[in-house]
Parts: sequence; C-alpha cells; structure tokens
Amino acid sequence: MPKILLLAGDFVEAYEIMVPFQALQMVGYTVHAVCPNKQAGDTVRTAVHDFEGDQTYTEKPGHRFTLNAAFANVTAADYDALVVPGGRAPEYLRLNPAVIQLVQQFAQQNKPIAAICHGLQLLAAANVLQGKRCTAYPACGPEVTLAGGNYVEVAVTEAVVDGNLVTAPAWPAHPKWLAEFLKVMGTQIGQREMAAAG
Repeated sequence: MPKILLLAGDFVEAYEIMVPFQALQMVGYTVHAVCPNKQAGDTVRTAVHDFEGDQTYTEKPGHRFTLNAAFANVTAADYDALVVPGGRAPEYLRLNPAVIQLVQQFAQQNKPIAAICHGLQLLAAANVLQGKRCTAYPACGPEVTLAGGNYVEVAVTEAVVDGNLVTAPAWPAHPKWLAEFLKVMGTQIGQREMAAAG
C-alpha cells in the first residue's frame, strides 16, 4: 500500500492534519507526519480555524499532534505522495530551504500532492504551481496566481484536481478532497470493498 508523507508544523490547522492522517491510515496507507527540527514522538501545536460569519476565519487553540517520523530522515524517493495541510504552519515552513527542496522533489518526480487551505502557500513558494489549476483558502489566491497557478474559486466543500495535484479551500472539503486524492492514488473505496473488509 502507498506510503504518504504529511508535512506538519506548529499551528497547523487541527482538522487538516488529524483527519487526513487518520483517514489515509484507515484505507491502509502508511502515513508519516514530520516537522523540521522535530523527531518522532515530538508534538506540534495545532489551531482550529473556523468560519463564523466574520470577514476572515477565527482561530482557536487545538490539541497537540504527535509526529511519528523525523523530518531529517525523509526523502521524496521513499514516498508515493505528499500531503500539505493548512493553518499557519505553511507560512513559516516555506522559509525552510530543506522543506522547499522536498516539495520540489515530489513535483519533479510527478508524485501526487494533496494540499488544502494555506498549504498552497508552501507550493507557491516551492514554485511548483505553474500552469496548474488549483484552489486554496481565498486569501492565498493572489499567491497562487503570482506563482503561475490558475486559481479557481470554489465552494468551501469542493476540491480541484489537475493531474496529480489535488487541492481544496479548507477543512469542510475533506470528504471531496480525500475522495479525489484516493482516486489519484488509484485506491477505490466502495460498498463491496467495505463489506469485504468487515
């Protein structure tokens, strides 16, 4: 089964890291969650971004998320795909040359990349969005455009697929975003498969 790398950092969005981390393991994938300068067993702080009728999202403290691998040991060649959650983590992760290089390696090797919300900030900084149709949290749209991507505004529950790139605007899109990612990965989940697993 596929081996997935999930890029984390302090104040990653709580739902956007925990839901894919658990859901992708549920279908049999190996998922390694890593953060620069942290080891397996270390934690990152998370934040909950919510949409409560204000002009932008609100932010509340989330739980601590435990990493299960060390960033220093990972290479793109060891994984089948990359997942980039949002929150505030991508804002500072994009300043790390090793993170940028890793993202670029996934793109150069044409491996699937799933990014959500502010995760597109990291892809834009890595210069891997040129000519790609994608979406993000709307405030990241200008960055996508400046990086040569074709920003598409969609409902908060929708996802956009362009080849091996699967993107979504925020965590309400998890069902669609993860379903599209599974399709890109070639994994099909249906009633028959679920019955057989039960």
